[in-house]
Amino acid sequence: MKKHFIKVVLSSAVVMASFSSCKNSSSSSKNVSRATGWKINAKEGGFQYNSDFKEQETPPGTVFVEGGTFTKGKVQDDIMHDWNNTPTQQHVQSFYMDETEVTNVMYLEYLDYLKAVYPPDNPNYANIYKGALPDTLVWRNRLGFNETMTNNYLRHPAYAEYPVVGVNWVQASQYAEWRTDRVNEVMLEREGYLAEDAKYKVLNGDIGGTFSTEAYLNNPESVYGGEIDSLQGKQKRDSINAFAKRSSGVIMPEYRLPTETEWEYAAQALVGTREYNNYRGRKKYPWEGDYTRNGQRVGRGDQLANFKQGKGDYGGIAGWSDDGADITAQVKSYKPNDFGLYDMAGNVSEWVADVYRPIVDDEISDFNYYRGNVFMKKAIGEDGKVEILEDQIVYDTLPNGKIVAVNLPGEIKEVPVGEEETYLRTNFDHSDNRGYRDGDPGSSRFFQRFSDESDNRKMYDSPKHKVERDSTGNLIRQYDTSNYRTSLINDEVRVYKGGSWRDRAFWLDPAQRRYLPQYMATDDIGFRCAMSRVGSKSKSKNKSVRHKKAK
Repeated sequence: MKKHFIKVVLSSAVVMASFSSCKNSSSSSKNVSRATGWKINAKEGGFQYNSDFKEQETPPGTVFVEGGTFTKGKVQDDIMHDWNNTPTQQHVQSFYMDETEVTNVMYLEYLDYLKAVYPPDNPNYANIYKGALPDTLVWRNRLGFNETMTNNYLRHPAYAEYPVVGVNWVQASQYAEWRTDRVNEVMLEREGYLAEDAKYKVLNGDIGGTFSTEAYLNNPESVYGGEIDSLQGKQKRDSINAFAKRSSGVIMPEYRLPTETEWEYAAQALVGTREYNNYRGRKKYPWEGDYTRNGQRVGRGDQLANFKQGKGDYGGIAGWSDDGADITAQVKSYKPNDFGLYDMAGNVSEWVADVYRPIVDDEISDFNYYRGNVFMKKAIGEDGKVEILEDQIVYDTLPNGKIVAVNLPGEIKEVPVGEEETYLRTNFDHSDNRGYRDGDPGSSRFFQRFSDESDNRKMYDSPKHKVERDSTGNLIRQYDTSNYRTSLINDEVRVYKGGSWRDRAFWLDPAQRRYLPQYMATDDIGFRCAMSRVGSKSKSKNKSVRHKKAK
């Protein structure tokens, strides 16, 4: 009886030991599923996933900005009485931001690419290159001689590392889209999904198509004009991993314009200080202190940014210049802030993604606040696949008559979301949310009075200029001659932040905000790109330190 009992116990122990061993093996191996016990990334097939992914790497040209909480808006005296930056407590997720403004040479690379891939002498492509060109006439002044900048600022090598200007908000957004595709081409080439010379074959005209990130992810056979088979790298030998997917961890998120909240948070750079007043929004500039001059021993008295000193004073006395510049300055001419970002005050103001409204409603969202969402979805054809605009180009004529390409050949057609996506949802109920709770008739307590028939009584009653083409292709510009317009604000005006070389020190405060129609450009507004961080809030080395301390 005892022997039998011992055998049972031993048998149970063996079973338990085997089960424990199997359990430990399954949970400890990164290539064995903790859900099913199946192999991951098996040669035989099955679930394929990048189990070696560590964290998102820093994209080219950017620095890491760890997210956190801060006071958005201005808590100091509002001497302009704009009341458009009421302080609100906000939290921002981690992201990446260009360390400098986009420079002339960076933008020229974009222009040269468009010119090579979509030759402007081809009537079908003529408006692609032309629509991306900066407006160099922004330098002209009726009572000033600035023709040197008009003719030289964009292309002369002396200004190569100066911030690009004359770029409107629409053009800046399209540059960010183009940059996304070019960076992802490099990533796919590095990981062996594309041949090294693939991108240059497009430039040289050896193939008739180009690369689109979203088209590659949704229908990889469609990119490069359907010739991707001849342009694949070493991964082609592995039929399972012939194309990268979102789950491969190789494709980077999109470059884009930063939101106003991100830009202001990055400019304040509270990471370098823990003073209570700064945390509550009292930090006046991207640097420490209440003055624009350097108070340190080295460089004492030097200006910390490029801005207008006073009437008729853009740079100081010759031989002892206050800021070393009269118009814009070469990027990195001044010290970066505590995030490593240059010129977050002065030099040029910068476009951000947001649609402008005179006040920020702190009850809408205190997490990644942003106004400007227009939710879109990929168009699906009758065959159940995404629609690729193979030989089509979608153009848009801006109110000033400038024609820009909205979609280029090879990109995915997008349409507004409909009832399929919005039915019984609580977080959004239609595609265009730019006027949500502000600017649409429902925003007002007396919204019944705002009828469509009385176009002169809407909340944001901005001028409505029209540009049309006649049968011969000539532009017909119709100016709004109404005497009853009460505002310049509508859903096409965008926020720009930071002071410029034309502005006094008052505008260097990161909380200051102004607006301009998204189709207009000036000689003192530039831009920089941002990219969202996926995964952990902070770098993994910081995460491991916290983990060790917790133990």
